Amino acid sequence: MGLLIGLLILAVFGGIVGWLAGLVVKGSGYGLLGDIIIGIVGANIAGYLFPALGIPLGGGIIGAIIAAVIGAVILLLAIRLVRRAA
Repeated sequence: MGLLIGLLILAVFGGIVGWLAGLVVKGSGYGLLGDIIIGIVGANIAGYLFPALGIPLGGGIIGAIIAAVIGAVILLLAIRLVRRAA
């Protein structure tokens, strides 16, 4: 039961973060599943990138959401660059 609730929270968090990043980048959108994946991957990017650069992520859920949105925006911009190059 705990794993299912954890996955549900991860999906909701990823969806919100992916949606917010899509608003910032103003892309065509990737749909619900795409937003969830972009949000989760973006949160992982922020989790690795900010500590490596010495940037504190801050505490609490608001700091986590802000950091994850920044990571997702970086991911969306990288996807946009790869698509234009191809």
